[in-house]
Amino acid sequence: MTTPPADPPAADPVDVDAPVGAGDAAAPVASSVRKRPKPGERRVQILQTLATMLQQPGADRVTTAALAARLEVSEAALYRHFASKAQMFEGLIEFIEHSVFTLVNQVVERDPDAVVQVRKILTVLLQFGEKNPGMTRVMVGDALVFENDRLVVRMGQFFDRIESQLRQCLRAAAESAGSPTPTVDANAKASVLTAFAVGRLQRFARSGFKRSPTEHLDVALQLLAS
Repeated sequence: MTTPPADPPAADPVDVDAPVGAGDAAAPVASSVRKRPKPGERRVQILQTLATMLQQPGADRVTTAALAARLEVSEAALYRHFASKAQMFEGLIEFIEHSVFTLVNQVVERDPDAVVQVRKILTVLLQFGEKNPGMTRVMVGDALVFENDRLVVRMGQFFDRIESQLRQCLRAAAESAGSPTPTVDANAKASVLTAFAVGRLQRFARSGFKRSPTEHLDVALQLLAS
C-alpha cells in the first residue's frame, strides 16, 4: 500500500488506541494491557478493516463508530491516524491506484504487442477488482455515495487514466495495422473498453460479488480488443 498522508499530531499524550469504553480507572492487571501497534501498522489495519467491512452484505455505509467498534478502539483513535473518514477512503484509493498502475506499467514495459497490452491491462484491472471486493465498491462509487464529492472525482480520474493508457496502446495498434484514422479508432475503442470494464465491476458489486468480473473474459476481449 502506498504511504497515506502524514498523521495529524496528537493533541495530548493520551493513549488514543485505548479500547472502546476505557475509563479513567486504573487497569486491574498489567497483563490485560494490549500491545500497541508499531508506527504505521494501525493505519494499515484501519484501511484493511474498512475494505473488509465494505465487502460485507448490507454495507451501504460504514460509519466511523462501526469501524472503531470492529477494531475495538475509540473513534478518537481513528482520528489520531486519519484526519477524517474521507482521508481513510483516500487511503483506499491510493492503494487502488498504486496497485493497478504498477501492474499496468509492467504490462506496457514487458509486452511489445499493443493488442496484447490492451487485453492484459483490462485483465489486470478486473482481476484486481475480483480479488478485492471491498475495493471494487470504492472503484465503482457505490461506497462513496454518502462521502465527500472529491472522492468520486478522484475515482473518475482513475478510470480516465485507464482509458488514456488504452488509447495509447490502441493508437499504436491502429498505426501498425495501417489505419488511415488511428487516433479516431483508438479513441472510440478505448471508450468502449473502459465502459466494458466499469460495467463488469459494477455488475460484480451489485450482484453481491456473485457475478465474476472476469467471467468469459478471454472471449469478450477477443470480440472487443482485436
